[in-house]
Amino acid sequence: MRTTEGFSAYDGAQTAYLVAAADGDELGAIGVRPLVVVHGGPGCTFDYLLSLTDLVRPGRPVVFYDQIGNGRSTHRQEAPSERWTVEFFLGELDALLANLGIENDYDLLGQSWGGMLGSEHAVRRPHGLNRLVLANSPASMPRWRRAALELRTSLPADVQQVLEANEAAGTIESPKYIAASNVFYARHVCRIVPYPAEVAATFSQLDDDPTVYRAMNGPTEFHVVGSLRNWSIEDRLHRVAVPTLVINGRYDEATDDTIAPFLESIPEVQHHRFEESSHMPHWEERSSYMNVVSEFLDS
Repeated sequence: MRTTEGFSAYDGAQTAYLVAAADGDELGAIGVRPLVVVHGGPGCTFDYLLSLTDLVRPGRPVVFYDQIGNGRSTHRQEAPSERWTVEFFLGELDALLANLGIENDYDLLGQSWGGMLGSEHAVRRPHGLNRLVLANSPASMPRWRRAALELRTSLPADVQQVLEANEAAGTIESPKYIAASNVFYARHVCRIVPYPAEVAATFSQLDDDPTVYRAMNGPTEFHVVGSLRNWSIEDRLHRVAVPTLVINGRYDEATDDTIAPFLESIPEVQHHRFEESSHMPHWEERSSYMNVVSEFLDS
C-alpha cells in the first residue's frame, strides 16, 4: 500500500487530502473505484478514521480529507459563524471529487457529521455515487439532542450536576466541566482507554481550533446550540438512489432512534449494529467492522 497527499482548491482555500491505494492503482483508472471517507465533527480531522486504510484493496483506494477549517486544510478562525453551512461543505466535497477526477465512479462513507453530509450529498443523486455507508450518524439533530439528553440521565448524579451547573453558568471550559464531559465520552464516543493515537490526534487538533465545531454543533456532543441544532433530512431520504449501509453501536450516541429514519425511508438499505461499540466501531471492533463494510462494498 502506498499513500499520496495533496491539496484540492475550493472557495479560495485548500482542502488537504490523503489517498491510500494498492500499488499500481491510480485514481480515475478503469477498474478503480475509490471509497471517499468524510470525517465527523463538524470540525474534526481524518486522523481518527485512519483505521479505514484496512479497507484498501486492489481496485479500491481510500480517500481521506480534512474539511476546510480543520487539520491540515485552510483555517478560517476569523470567519463569521454563518460562514459554516451544509451547503459550503457539500460544495467542498464536490470540488474534491472533481479535482481528483473521481466524480464519475466512487463510493462514500460518512462517519457521524460525515454521514449527515453524506446523506445530503446522496439525496441530490450525484451520478457517480455507487454505494453509501452512513456510520454512526443521525437523521436529524432534534433526535440526536433527545438521545443525548436520555444518555445523560444514566451518568452518575454528581456528573450530571456538574454538567448542568456549568452549562447554566456558561463555564463550559472549566476543568470540572471537561472532566464530567469525558465521563460521557468514555461511555458513548470511544470505549477504548486510552484512546488510539489517531483518535487522540483528532481531539487534540479540535481543541486547538474549535471554530467550526462551536459554530455548527456547540461546546460538546450533548450541548448542541450551533447552527445544526434543528437540521433534519428525514423528509428527503426517499431520494437516496443507491444501496446504503447504516451502522451504529450498542452504546452509540447515534442511538437506534436517531438512525431509524434511514432504515424506514431509504429504498435499498441494510443495518448493522456493533454490540461492543459506541461511536467508533472502526476502532472498538475494528476487524469485524472492516469485514462488514468490505462485504457491503463488494456485494
